[in-house]
Amino acid sequence: MYEFQSRIRYSEVDQKETLTLDALLNYFQDCSTFHSEDIGAGLHFYQERSMGFVLSFWQIMIYRYPSLCENVTIGTFPYEFRGFTGNRNFYMKDSESKMVAVANSVWTLLDTNLQRPMKLTQEIIDKYPIEPALSMEYLPRKIQIHGEPVRREEILVREHHLDTNHHVNNAQYVKMAAQAAGLDFPINMLRVEYKNQALFQDVLIPYVYYNDNQRIVQLKDVTGSKIYAIVEFVSS
Repeated sequence: MYEFQSRIRYSEVDQKETLTLDALLNYFQDCSTFHSEDIGAGLHFYQERSMGFVLSFWQIMIYRYPSLCENVTIGTFPYEFRGFTGNRNFYMKDSESKMVAVANSVWTLLDTNLQRPMKLTQEIIDKYPIEPALSMEYLPRKIQIHGEPVRREEILVREHHLDTNHHVNNAQYVKMAAQAAGLDFPINMLRVEYKNQALFQDVLIPYVYYNDNQRIVQLKDVTGSKIYAIVEFVSS
């Protein structure tokens, strides 16, 4: 198990002085990066071997959003390896060790030269001790879509959307989807299917499905044939 402590910053809160959803995702992403770097399996480790993990699926359950200046602990650990995928839990706890958010995630190991999945090596598996999975509701990876979508304004991928892999960062897809959906209720559950990598100057078209306390956003290319990500927002 890997943990780090932090304090909710002004730059991470909304108008109500509570942590934003994309800031929570960034905390989780940073935690897995810190973990990998600290055990000697960071960015350079994978670059030297022409491989890297890409996120295939998020499920995040939010029990409450921490407030400005609140002290929190962020943690992560892998709980399963299978073939070319690894499953990893995340959590955020408050100063009383109460969970404010938990997450399940699926990561795929990619051969960066061939741009296709590759089997996890024993070297990688040995660096990440397996721990028991968190006690949480594990929802299916496939997001069921119902109804007719509303097409929203296109999004041009700019440099600030990109990460060190030179494609759109995982949290940026969620931020794009949230803005397209015009969320008007607090989000208690998020699921994301990552389908394809969007690159600099790609154009994404959001298609939003409105269903009571649920919003689903498909981010597609201009032809509508390629899906970059499917994002589900739910209010309990």
